[in-house]
Amino acid sequence: MYKGVNKLMINKWISIFGVIIIVLGLTACSVFNGSEEAPKEQNAQENHTNDLEKEEHKEESAENDSKELNENFNENESNEQSEETFSENDGNPEENNEDPTITVLVNKEYSLDENYVPDDLVTVDVPTVLENPEINQLRQVAAEALKSMFDKAKESGIYLHARSGYRSYQTQAQLFQNYVERNGEEAANRFSAKPGQSEHQTGLVMDVTSESVNYQLTESFGETDEGKWLSEHAHEFGFIIRYPKGAEDITGYIYEPWHIRFLGVDMATKVFESGLTYEEYLEEEGIIHEVSS
Repeated sequence: MYKGVNKLMINKWISIFGVIIIVLGLTACSVFNGSEEAPKEQNAQENHTNDLEKEEHKEESAENDSKELNENFNENESNEQSEETFSENDGNPEENNEDPTITVLVNKEYSLDENYVPDDLVTVDVPTVLENPEINQLRQVAAEALKSMFDKAKESGIYLHARSGYRSYQTQAQLFQNYVERNGEEAANRFSAKPGQSEHQTGLVMDVTSESVNYQLTESFGETDEGKWLSEHAHEFGFIIRYPKGAEDITGYIYEPWHIRFLGVDMATKVFESGLTYEEYLEEEGIIHEVSS
């Protein structure tokens, strides 16, 4: 009897222990699975955070790039505006002049922009030598003054002819290159301007000649009646002999008694009466600080 009871008790405890083991096993699995999921979730959050940081870094980098591009653009734009201001205003002797471009200084130091073209060019109404329509133009104010001067000269028996007025940047470039090929660059620099450095591009210059020199541009024109009259009276109509004799080291060009530059009567008269080159006059007035070419 006791043996039967003991056997039943043992089986009962075995069942109880079995249940306990199963419960403990399930609990352990649950805990293990939970602990395994936690790192996965943490890793996912960390990866997401890293992705966000990468995106923020990209945005920050893009923003910095954008700022840098804008700064560079603004700097370039500022430089371009500065260059444009220089090409239009630097070297102008009369800031309060109604049209300061009339007295703009153009030489080997002060050049014109490649795209500069006067917007008031007209065909001159005086006797001309060549048929090229471009070079038979001047700015309107200069063209009117030229006609008045030619008419006045005619009254004194002086017959003048216009040979070459306005030249575009491109025309001057081709002309200068032709001289270089024919005479060499050093020689060409003495009597011809590089593109952008020619006063002809202003539309305020005319090369004047006469039948007495076979309508050519030559130094001997200065010794003719026509050349002498021009030298003595051009300022009365707003023109000066731009490249006088003995001033090559200042103007940068040889003596050209045929090359007249319109400045307006007031300025031209002041320069004429000073006996100075235009560069020297501007320096004396404190408008430019040196005149070496």
